[in-house]
Amino acid sequence: MAQETDDQEKIDATFRNGSLTAVGIIAGFSLSFINTWVSNPNDWSRSDILPMAVMVVGIALQVKVFADLLARDSLLVVKYDRARRLFLIAVIIVAAGIAIALVNDILGLSSQKMLG
Repeated sequence: MAQETDDQEKIDATFRNGSLTAVGIIAGFSLSFINTWVSNPNDWSRSDILPMAVMVVGIALQVKVFADLLARDSLLVVKYDRARRLFLIAVIIVAAGIAIALVNDILGLSSQKMLG
């Protein structure tokens, strides 16, 4: 019997399903956050564009990872590890967008108030 190579090594489906759940929850939180921010009745200013764009890129990557984990070949370790790394990058990007928005709010540059 041929030994599996690293390219064909697989993870347990249960483990992948837990990761899929975690990605779904974080992506849902990110979408909820951006929805709440966009629904704010205040006017938008130019300084709001950068954090919004950064968050949208991060959320798009989170959705891509979610789709990647739904694929049948996501059980392959190589594909799973790539999706995991991309998800962590996406979370950092969304966090950076939120941080930029908070700094804009603290400095009084934003019309979209995040803090009380």
